[in-house]
Amino acid sequence: MAVTAKTRRVTLDDLELSPGKYVRLQRLLYGYGPGNGAMMLLPVDHGMEHGPVDFFDNPAALDPDYVWRLAVEGGFSGVALQYGTALKYMRAYAGGMPLVLKLNGKTNIPPDDDPINPLNATVEDAVRLGADAIGYTLYMGSSRQADDFAQWRQVRQDADRFGMPTIMWAYPRGQHMEAKGGRDSFYAIDYAARVACELGADVVKINVPKIDPEKDKLSPAPYDTMQVTAEEALAKAVQSAGKTLVLISGSSRASDEEALEKARLAVQSGATGFIFGRNCFQRPWDEGLALAQRMRDMLRTAAAQ
Repeated sequence: MAVTAKTRRVTLDDLELSPGKYVRLQRLLYGYGPGNGAMMLLPVDHGMEHGPVDFFDNPAALDPDYVWRLAVEGGFSGVALQYGTALKYMRAYAGGMPLVLKLNGKTNIPPDDDPINPLNATVEDAVRLGADAIGYTLYMGSSRQADDFAQWRQVRQDADRFGMPTIMWAYPRGQHMEAKGGRDSFYAIDYAARVACELGADVVKINVPKIDPEKDKLSPAPYDTMQVTAEEALAKAVQSAGKTLVLISGSSRASDEEALEKARLAVQSGATGFIFGRNCFQRPWDEGLALAQRMRDMLRTAAAQ
C-alpha cells in the first residue's frame, strides 16, 4: 500500500459550515496568530489533566495570566482552557485573544485502562464566555467508547445549534489500544484522525505517529507490515481526516530542535497548524516566547505558499 503526501491543505472554504461556525473559525485562522488560514493554539488544561506538577519547571506559568500574556506576545491564534481558569482570568484579554473552551477533562489519578473524560462545561458556557471554539477529548478505543460517542453527540448537536466550531482531541487510549500497537502507533493515529472526521469534528488534534517496528507488528494488517517514516504516516493521517482541519500536538516538552522538527512535520504533512502547550509554557519566559515566535513564523510562511 503506497503512502503519498497530501497535495493540498484543507482550507476554511472547503468545510460545510453554518455562518456562526464560519465567522468564529475565520477569527482563529485569519484574525490572530500566523493568519493566512493557519492556526496555532496554546493549550493549558494541564492543571487538571496532570496536576500542578506540570508547572514545577516554570512556576510562573501556574498563574493563568502568564498563559494569556504568552499567547498574546507569542502570536498564538487562541488559548485552550478549562472553564474555571477561563472564567477567572480572561477578562483582561477578552476580545484580544480567542478562547477555546475545553468542555471535558479528567485527572490522571485513576488508571487509563478504560478511560473517559466527563463533561464539566457546556457549549452554552462557551457562548457566554465569548469563546470561538470548544474543545472535546475523545478516547477512541477505550472500553467506554460508546459512552464517549454518546456524550460527543450531545456536544456536537449543541455546537451546531449555537454555531460553535468543535475541536476534537482525538486520543487513542485504553488497554485494547495498547494491545494493538499502542496509542501513538501509525494505526492508532490514522484511525483517530478518521474517527474525528466520521463523528463530525470541525478540527482535530492528533499526535505525530511514533514508528516502532516491534510494537507496530501488533497492529492490524496492513499496518503491521507497512514501512513508513513518521512524516509519511502523519501525511496519511491528515489525508484520513478528510475535510477536517488538523492540528498537530506538541506533546511533552522536548528540546528546541525536536519541537521545531515536529512543527516542520506538521507543515509538510498538510496540517492546518499545531497546538503546543508544555513546549512553550514549561520554558522560562524568554525561551518559551522565542520558540512560539519561531513556530508562528514557520506556519505563516507555509500558509502563504
